[in-house]
This record gives sequence, C-alpha cells and structure tokens, in this order.
Amino acid sequence: MMLAANRDERVDRAWDPPGQWWPDRPDVTGGRDRTAGGTWMAMNGAGVAACVLNRPGSLGPAAGKKSRGRLPLAALGAADAKGAAALVAGLDASLFRSFNLILADRSGAIFLRSEGDGPIETSALQPGVHMVTAHDPDDPESPRIMRYLGRFREAAVPRPASGEWAAWIAILADRSGPPGSEINVPERAGFGTVSSSLAAMPRAGKPIWLFAAGPPDRAPFVPVSLR
Repeated sequence: MMLAANRDERVDRAWDPPGQWWPDRPDVTGGRDRTAGGTWMAMNGAGVAACVLNRPGSLGPAAGKKSRGRLPLAALGAADAKGAAALVAGLDASLFRSFNLILADRSGAIFLRSEGDGPIETSALQPGVHMVTAHDPDDPESPRIMRYLGRFREAAVPRPASGEWAAWIAILADRSGPPGSEINVPERAGFGTVSSSLAAMPRAGKPIWLFAAGPPDRAPFVPVSLR
C-alpha cells in the first residue's frame, strides 16, 4: 500500500513537520497543526496511516465545531485500518465540519465521508490506483481528479524500498493547469500547497514516510523517523 499526498492550506497557518507531538499517543508520528493541535496526516507504530481532508465548501474552522485534525489521532488508537474506521465511525459527526478521511495499512485502504451530520459513511477502496480530493474517490466532478488520476495510473509504479518515487514526485510537483485543477497549488490569496508526503506500508518490512517541508517542486523529500 502506498500513499502520495499534497497538503493545501493557508500559508500563514503555522505547523510542525512529522514527529511524536502527542504525549497521550506516544506511538503516533504526524505533522502538527499549531493552531488546533491536531494533524492532517499521521501514522502509528502498527503501520496504520490516516489522512484527513475537507469536503467542498468547508474550508477552515467553524464556531462550535471541533478541529478535524483530531480525527486521525482518534483513528490511530487502532492496530489496523478496519479498527481505525470503526473508531471514527462511532464518533458524533455533528461535532465536526464535513470531512473525507483515508485510512491505510498493509492490507488496503478505507475511505470515510461525513457531511457534518448523520452517519459517517465507510467504504473499502478496491485494489488499484485511486485519488481523493475534497470530493469522493475518483469523482469526475473534481477538476484535479480529472486532470491527474489518469497520470497516476499510467505512471511507473514506485519502488519504496529502493527509494524510487520519481514518477509520482513529478506529478505531485506539477503546477500547470487552470486555477482549481493544479495538484501543486501556487500561492493564491494566501493559500497554496505547503507540504507533501509519500508513504508506503509494505506487506513485509517497516513502513516508509518521506516528507517535503514545502511545495514538492521546491522542497526535498526526506525520511521521517517512525516509531
């Protein structure tokens, strides 16, 4: 199982690179949002990864709602992706603004969606290459998915054990395209791509996480120390 993810955020919102930032979750490594204390992507010692995204029209905090950055931390109390999905599905969706959540481990990936009320929907992603933005997986209504999903599917498959990610990095670093369709968003009105990640959870061996502490066309990918 492999993940590639660019993080788009306000450029003035302070954050820390992946580390062990949470004393109550000593086995969790993740990037930390200094404003709310949560994370956009994290991995636990069992090799479960969790990534959270906003749904359309829900950027930023809202009065009376908890930070969505808490969701990966809640999920990573489990030893596998199925258990993590169960933990999140049991939460009260009305406490958070709408979100997408990706959970992955050595055996596969699970997608969770919430519109901010009602049940949190859960579905397994089938084997293959998928892309998630603020929309549903592989949703053709997303300009970014329409522009890049085919490129990912046609790209050379990375070889994480030997450090070969070149084809995926080239896609993540692409700044071309009309506004709203770029995968590497140039700063626009104080918002843009601020970091990037590549992760692998192999069936045998230790997980791998490479992190670029800036837009992936400018910042190098360096290994993250995992517990």
